[in-house]
Amino acid sequence: MPTEDADAAKQWTIMRLLRWTADYFSGHGIDTPRIDAEVLLAHCLGLSRIDLYLRHDQPLEQGELARFRELVRRRARREPVAYITGGKEFWSLELQVSPHVLIPRPETELLVEQALEVMGPRKEAVALELGTGTGAISLALASQRPGWWIAASDISPEAVALARANAVKHGLEGRVSFFVSDWLAAVATTEPQFDLIVSNPPYIRSREIGRLEPEISSYEPRLALDGGVSGLECLTRIISAAGPCLKAGGFILLEIGHDQKDAAESLFRDRGVYHQVTTVRDYGGSWRVVMGRKKDAG
Repeated sequence: MPTEDADAAKQWTIMRLLRWTADYFSGHGIDTPRIDAEVLLAHCLGLSRIDLYLRHDQPLEQGELARFRELVRRRARREPVAYITGGKEFWSLELQVSPHVLIPRPETELLVEQALEVMGPRKEAVALELGTGTGAISLALASQRPGWWIAASDISPEAVALARANAVKHGLEGRVSFFVSDWLAAVATTEPQFDLIVSNPPYIRSREIGRLEPEISSYEPRLALDGGVSGLECLTRIISAAGPCLKAGGFILLEIGHDQKDAAESLFRDRGVYHQVTTVRDYGGSWRVVMGRKKDAG
C-alpha cells in the first residue's frame, strides 16, 4: 500500500489507487484482484462501484487512505472480502455476514431456483431450512412466495441472530421463524409438518478442508464446512431424519459436492420413503442439488 511519503509525493486519485491495489493483490495470489480492489474502495468511500469510475480523478484524503490501507492489508492476508465489508449479495438481497456464518455463494441460488420450480405456483406452503447461516435461502424463498410460512434453524445462536437481523432488514421478519436446533432435533415429530425441506449442509471431507483456499480454510467456520470423513455425514443425518417431518408428496432438496451425486442419490433411495430422486447441475456444469419426493402413504 502507498506509504505516507508516497502520499506526499503524488496525489492518489481513485483510478490510480485502483490500479495500484489490483497489482498488489495480483502479487499476493488474489484470484479477482481488480474486483476486490473496487469492492473494498467503494466500501471505504461509501460509494457504488460505478461511482468509482464516474469519480475516477477524485483524490483521496489522508483519513480515507489510512482506512483503505487497513482493508487492503486484511485482504492481502486472504481474509474474505465479505467479512471485511460485512455484507454479501444473494438473490438480489444484500445480507449481513460475519465470521460466524458461511458466506453465501452464487451456486446456492440454484437451490432456491429448484425449490421454487418443484413447488410450482402454489401460494401456500410450509417450508423448513436447515443450517440457515445468514438466512439467505429462507429469505430468498420468502421474497418470492409471500404466502409461504418458513421455519429456519441453525445450531449456532450467533447465526440465528444474524439471520433474524437480515430478515428485519428486508422486512421479512414476519414470514420466517428462526430458531436454534441441531438439524431436525427441535422439530422431530411423528406428525408430518412440512411441504418442503431445503439445506446447504456441510459436505466437504474433513481431510480436504486444509487444502482449500485460505479464504475458506482459515476464515470460514469449520462447523459449516466439515461433512466428516466421507463428506456425507450431515447429508445422511438430514435424509434419515426428514421423512417423518415431511408431508406425503413433499420435497427435500440438498446442496452437494460435485462428486457426491451417486452417493447422495443412494442415501435417498436406501431410505425407501423417497422417489423421483434426481440431481441437477449448476451453471458451471457441476452436480449441485440433489432432491427427492416423499412417497404417498399408499
